[in-house]
Amino acid sequence: MIYLSFDIEEFDMPKEYGYDIDFDRQIHISREGLTAILDLLKGYDAKATFFSTVVFAREVPDLIERLLAEGHELASHTFYHSQFENTHLKQSKDALEQMFGTSVKGLRMPRMAEVCSKEVKKAGYEYNSSVNPTLLPGRYNKIHVPKQIFVEEDLLQIPAAVSPLLRIPLFWLSFHNFPQCFFHFLLKRTMKYRGYVTLYFHPWEFTDLHQKEFNFPSYVMRNSGEKMVSRFEKLLKFINQNNWQMGLYRDLKKNEVKR
Repeated sequence: MIYLSFDIEEFDMPKEYGYDIDFDRQIHISREGLTAILDLLKGYDAKATFFSTVVFAREVPDLIERLLAEGHELASHTFYHSQFENTHLKQSKDALEQMFGTSVKGLRMPRMAEVCSKEVKKAGYEYNSSVNPTLLPGRYNKIHVPKQIFVEEDLLQIPAAVSPLLRIPLFWLSFHNFPQCFFHFLLKRTMKYRGYVTLYFHPWEFTDLHQKEFNFPSYVMRNSGEKMVSRFEKLLKFINQNNWQMGLYRDLKKNEVKR
């Protein structure tokens, strides 16, 4: 089973590289990317889980309503992308549920930040997907964390996918920078070993990131925009060719995956 997910948010990443991007432009870029994603998924009858900040959801209610109408799952990416307090856990869940009349069961922290499992459970979530169980210098050092789904403080933890032996991350950066055939090879190996794979991406990857003012390193910009659209469509075709089903994160709790 393949579990696709997307972190949909105000595109404030350029601020990490010294560019004070205008809020309207942040939303415009993420809207453009999300539209491309929904069109791709619809073309392949593929379902996915979308972790949204409240700020972004408020700006694009039409797209949130569209993704729900097309059978996708809406989950929380907290209230803001670059500010966080524990109170935002429940506030974001409640806000998304009230705005869109859906049950929000899952959480993913922005930038996969650490969060207290007790607080997440207390806020009413059933699962947390905020762990990348790998070593990524300058960002993560989670090689001690289980690679498979596990339970902590009575909360289901759904880590991002890594390869079985070396914990090579199968996430957005590797998708952009690995040869696609190698990414597909890792995906197939992980599926054979574990029986499921959890992948995550962002809408802005589907837009052209080669903007000088963003000051992004080449590994962030590589294969963005139309190239990303093409690569992602090839991924969907590869999934179909292997007869792998696709599911929503909220359904993972129903599967006894213990490999």
